Amino acid sequence: MSAVAMAAPATMLSRALRTQSLRQASLLSKPQTRAATTSQLPNSSPTPRRRSVTVANDTGYVPWKDLSAGEKAARSTQQSFNFGVVLLGAGLTGAVAYILYMEVFSTDSKTAVFNKAADRIRKDSRCLDILAGTDGHHTKHEITAHGEPSWSRWARNRTIASRHETDRAGIEHTYLHFYVEGPKDHGTVHVHVARRPNEKEWEYRLLALDVAGHQRVELENKDASLLGSKQGMGKMFGVRWN
Repeated sequence: MSAVAMAAPATMLSRALRTQSLRQASLLSKPQTRAATTSQLPNSSPTPRRRSVTVANDTGYVPWKDLSAGEKAARSTQQSFNFGVVLLGAGLTGAVAYILYMEVFSTDSKTAVFNKAADRIRKDSRCLDILAGTDGHHTKHEITAHGEPSWSRWARNRTIASRHETDRAGIEHTYLHFYVEGPKDHGTVHVHVARRPNEKEWEYRLLALDVAGHQRVELENKDASLLGSKQGMGKMFGVRWN
């Protein structure tokens, strides 16, 4: 009996230890289960709604396939407008480039005729004597040439008075005048150039400098010689034939 009595407390102690171990294992496993359960929950935050695409706010960030019919029409309208603006800008650029070429760089422009005539005035010794003097201290570089004066300070001395016409024979004529100034005096230059059909170069018919108080300096004057020849042919033996 004493052996059975001694074995009973040992059995009870063993059961108590086993029960306590099971409780501790249960407590340790509960946080992991909660964490797993929390991680398995679906994301419940709502998806943000995009704003509608219009002609005014379309930046192309929304793919074409995601646009509605109205939004596709808005994007097409915007792209058509942008393309039209690009074409208009290209057309204006081309027009400005053409005008700039014809007015400044082309040999047919009045600016080209003006530059060549001004250079001839600067190189002529008679013109240099009247405008700059011959004391040896002045050069042709001190003679300036300019067009009509203007009230605008920004457009001052820019416009060149000119006239272009074509006669009945198809000959082109360009008439212009401009002003020159030097350290000594100033004057007006008169120019007449002509060009026959199928010719590229202008021919001087008149290039003359007028300075107040001085006799006219003529670098070219084929108009006078042509007028004289016509008058001579028109009158012979006292009879005018023309």
